[in-house]
Amino acid sequence: MSPNPRIPGFRGEFLWELEIAERQVTALAAAIPADRYEWRPDSTARSVSEVFVHIAAGTFMLLEVAGVTAPSDVYARIPADGPERFLGLVRRNDELEKTVREKPDVVALLKRSLVSARQSFEQTDGAELDQRVQFFGEETTVRRVYLRLLAHTHEHMGQMIAYSRVNGIAAPWPDWRPDRRARS
Repeated sequence: MSPNPRIPGFRGEFLWELEIAERQVTALAAAIPADRYEWRPDSTARSVSEVFVHIAAGTFMLLEVAGVTAPSDVYARIPADGPERFLGLVRRNDELEKTVREKPDVVALLKRSLVSARQSFEQTDGAELDQRVQFFGEETTVRRVYLRLLAHTHEHMGQMIAYSRVNGIAAPWPDWRPDRRARS
């Protein structure tokens, strides 16, 4: 899971950033005790397990938009193609958030999705990144879909950092600022 300095340009930079997100969000998932996976800040917010599953499910859905078929064992009974498939993915993702609750299952799904993102991006070349795709009714590029995947992961990692701090759990990596390393 380390950045590949041999890949030049955007692809190498993206993989470096994805590696950071992958490492940190999985470290957070591991650091939060299993008995806190049902915790939520209020009744309208996602629980810890639901946020991690949301990251994983969102990753699989965004990969599908980028042309990487969602894993059939996770998305077994959804339509084969068209708008019905996308709606099936959304419905299944909602189900996953409500049913995948145990820490080992949540962590496994999260890791699997992020490994899939990294591996699929490593296999994507510049021409494929420029391909046009439909994304929520708009035409965009595969590159933008991957950028959204990275931003989505970071967005919810920030949410999980806040959840962790509220629960008295320090981020499981050292603070980069020397004057704060002892307090992280």
